[in-house]
Amino acid sequence: MSNNNEPQVTTKEGPILGSVDDNIFVFKGIPYAAAPLDTLRWRPPQPVQHWSKPLVAKENGNSSLQDWELCEEIGGGDPRPLHEDCLYLNVWTPQIDTKTALLPVMVWIHGGGYVIGSGGLPIYIGTPLAKRAAVVVSINYRLGHLGFFAHPALDQEYPPGEVVNNFALLDQIAALEWVQRNIASFGGDPGNVTIFGQSAGGRSVLSLFASPGAKGLFHKGIAQSVYGLPDATRQDALERGEAFAAYYNVRGTNPTDIAAELRGLDADDFWKIDAKEARFGGPVPISGDSVLPLPILDVFEQSGQASLPLIIGNTSDDSSVLTDFGFGPEDVIDALRKAGQYEAVKLLYPGLDDDELGRQVGRDLLFTTMSYLIAEKHRLAGAPSWRYYFDYVAEKIRADYPNGARHGDEVPYVLDTGSIAPPTNAYFSEQDQTFAEDVSHYWLQFARSTSNASTSIAGVVTWPKHNGPPIIVIRNNQTMGFGKNSGNTIALEENFMWLRVSIFEPILKDLAEIIPKKAGRIHSLLQASSYQQA
Repeated sequence: MSNNNEPQVTTKEGPILGSVDDNIFVFKGIPYAAAPLDTLRWRPPQPVQHWSKPLVAKENGNSSLQDWELCEEIGGGDPRPLHEDCLYLNVWTPQIDTKTALLPVMVWIHGGGYVIGSGGLPIYIGTPLAKRAAVVVSINYRLGHLGFFAHPALDQEYPPGEVVNNFALLDQIAALEWVQRNIASFGGDPGNVTIFGQSAGGRSVLSLFASPGAKGLFHKGIAQSVYGLPDATRQDALERGEAFAAYYNVRGTNPTDIAAELRGLDADDFWKIDAKEARFGGPVPISGDSVLPLPILDVFEQSGQASLPLIIGNTSDDSSVLTDFGFGPEDVIDALRKAGQYEAVKLLYPGLDDDELGRQVGRDLLFTTMSYLIAEKHRLAGAPSWRYYFDYVAEKIRADYPNGARHGDEVPYVLDTGSIAPPTNAYFSEQDQTFAEDVSHYWLQFARSTSNASTSIAGVVTWPKHNGPPIIVIRNNQTMGFGKNSGNTIALEENFMWLRVSIFEPILKDLAEIIPKKAGRIHSLLQASSYQQA
């Protein structure tokens, strides 16, 4: 039951009251799991306690503890309020009449290097996509050391083979379980769920493809600007956890006491820890627990991922995020020299000085090659994938960004929020809006109708699925180019960067050994949606 101002939906957990935005029903701050506080810290998410009186769902729920000023500067906006109690989601829907046809569901997983971000930031508003006949969900999940943590004392709480370290990924799985239970009440089809995200959010999409716990909870995925650095190993994570405990002077003498001390620490300042001073790196996803038993690349190499449709790609200046966090072009060149690859790689980029060479290699090694590698392994596993390259820059600021689309610049186009969310709403032109509608159409069309039997996605230009390495006469691989040379062209490119990615593929797999000192820092901070700085 609902009225024009306070739509009401009854979920399995209890009734909720929402609001209306531009004729779209909006429900914010819905708890999808119990607050992970006290004894529930560093445990899998637990069911939320049911309620009988309508829950008012008109404001964003708490975001995970983080550096909110950094998020406001480079991550898309102010994520406050912050609290360890952060397992909330938001829903935008054009219909709550369950008698009508169920709509495709699109679940957005925010980026932020797993240390900053929130599903409630202005750039992630779901109204524009919902107005085009989709149900949009955005989620919060545990960040930083609360989201990824391992310690021998905590391991003792699990039966053999069931240890959990990736709490953030389990939160995402719990949110998808909520979608399966409840989304039909919001007019969404639980049998047609697309997960999508950018950077760490895109990395999460691939992690969910690789996680046995996410099986059956979604039906297709979109991974934007996924970076190629490896996850932490369990051994490395356990060593980090013990260093973390030592940093906080945890003195327990048995596992039970140590676990209790760890859970009794004040989490408000976890994000402030100077990783260099503390002698342990920032939090990163961990391979080897029950959530992510194997590294993502190993799963895709072995065709063990979910065999579902996938879109994957990156931007033309994704390496902007490296510079933001102190890993500049000179570090890329240094890594190439140490690996004995400098002269060979330089031949792939004729006429470039070392600064531009380092920038482009950083992009292609960490992002472009990762996109190609995942698309190709997915094809070999028998599932369709679509590869893209995003190079569009907003018309009025184009001259200021000669390197093209920075890390995160595609987000307001695929979500179609550029004209309503800062900072892009201050300069978004009619051409930008048209381009955003054309790009987001592909994402919507993918969510609506793509299946494993699909060979293309309809749009301004028909987008054929990834078709493997080029073989003379027999086939040519085609990548969708969004905005070639920063302009508003949408066109296919044959065998895009084929030679570069084929050479970089073996280097990507050894990347952690090539740049071990800075890889952890980059991994823990990658996302930096720097278009906010325009």
